[in-house]
Amino acid sequence: MSNFGRLVVDTNVVLSAILFPNSVPGRALYLAQGSVVLASKLTLQELNEVAERSRFDRYVEAKKRRLLVAEYVRATVTVDIPFPIRACRDPRDDKFLEVAVHARADVIVTGDADLLALHPFRGIAILSPAEYLEQE
Repeated sequence: MSNFGRLVVDTNVVLSAILFPNSVPGRALYLAQGSVVLASKLTLQELNEVAERSRFDRYVEAKKRRLLVAEYVRATVTVDIPFPIRACRDPRDDKFLEVAVHARADVIVTGDADLLALHPFRGIAILSPAEYLEQE
């Protein structure tokens, strides 16, 4: 079980874990199973949209990806976002900061350089999957 009780997992980590379960992101997501994984409607919508891309068919068939995404969604706690946060140099990544701040997360796990550059953000650790695994 992770040292972090409440975490946000970026879309790139979840999708990498779905496509390559034995990868570093896959192992990080597996470790996160003992924690409260937080999401918002926007982060889950992005995951659903990205997972539908046909370019991933060569790794995992679409039907199985849908099942794995649905399993992930069931395992998350969806939080409301009462007000926006604008802090990331890539505004598309602000939705992960919003979840983390409004749900009082301990960590954001991401491979995104724009988010990693903010570590720590308002007392919330922002770690790559490898760094997250090292905390264990």
